[in-house]
Amino acid sequence: MSVASRIKDAAAELFIGAERRGVFRKLQAFERDLSEYPELEVLAQNYPVIRAECEYLIHSQLRLPGMEELTSYTSGGIHQIAWKSFMFKSGEFIEENCALAPRTAALLRDIPGVYTAFFSVLEPGQHIKAHWGYWKGFVRHHLGVLIPGNNRDNSCWIRINPEAQARDGDRTQIEQGEKYFWHDGEAVLFDDTFLHDAANNADQVRVVLFLDVARKMVWPLALLNRLFLWIAHKDKSVRAIRTNAKIKAAP
Repeated sequence: MSVASRIKDAAAELFIGAERRGVFRKLQAFERDLSEYPELEVLAQNYPVIRAECEYLIHSQLRLPGMEELTSYTSGGIHQIAWKSFMFKSGEFIEENCALAPRTAALLRDIPGVYTAFFSVLEPGQHIKAHWGYWKGFVRHHLGVLIPGNNRDNSCWIRINPEAQARDGDRTQIEQGEKYFWHDGEAVLFDDTFLHDAANNADQVRVVLFLDVARKMVWPLALLNRLFLWIAHKDKSVRAIRTNAKIKAAP
């Protein structure tokens, strides 16, 4: 077992226990109010800038790597679908990529606590099957960037069951989950350690700006979280993500 895996398991036990004891707040399925994380509001405020850079990347001759090329951390083979990424940061900024979308990168650099940031590009007709995320010390942020038809027909969604967070649990519990429908320029927060799935049932690509942000906690846990994350992001598996995420010109 890698250092990152051991740290992940230790942190999961610690933070899930702290949440159960009320040391920090358990999130709802979806948090539309960002007032606990006001530093993230700058992204929605600059949505036109982010969208313009994203459209350039999507329509360029650049080859975006598939998620399966970056990491195998998620169980269940969820990356074996047409799901691509343009990564700005995985523990550290990927400077080659940031140079291709400099204004979005500059916004991200000014936000404290961001550990992962990328354009999540889901091709048409794709379903990311139900799975659990990997780090209770994060909150996840999605900003709708390119949402087909601004989701007039509710064809693009993510679904979460906040009562299902045991990684060895029953994945069919996702059927009792709550759906959120992305919209252009609209942001939402959630806890990805809850069981969740997502789909793009439209006939066009769906893009969200995807961030993992250090969770707001009381200072002893916050300090431990930062320590865990610092160690984890030095692991060779995370260094490999940064290498594999570098954008190359299309052949």
